[in-house]
Amino acid sequence: MAVDITDPEDKKLVVLARATRARTGAAAGAALRDLDGRTYAGATVDLPSLRVSALGVCIAMAVASGAKGAEAVVVLGDGQPGPEDLAALLEFAGPGVPAHVGTPNGAIAATLTS
Repeated sequence: MAVDITDPEDKKLVVLARATRARTGAAAGAALRDLDGRTYAGATVDLPSLRVSALGVCIAMAVASGAKGAEAVVVLGDGQPGPEDLAALLEFAGPGVPAHVGTPNGAIAATLTS
């Protein structure tokens, strides 16, 4: 059963995550909006010497850009973010940040929180 996202800014994150995943052919795509309204999109990195989740890429990009937290994230792919991803989101953004999780085509299946 799909969850309906009503916030137009969160809907933009779905579009970014879906486009990033489709463009790269990665297992997952993610998008993050920081506290200043800037967005970051990333895809799973799966190289023999480096593995980073799509959400991990987004968090790393936000931290490297000087962001101080996040308003919301979207992760699209097969399965949900792992505990390490949610722990990183909690550490970076604090508690209560919505993490919309969905299928590769952008249907949101659940909303978790950091």
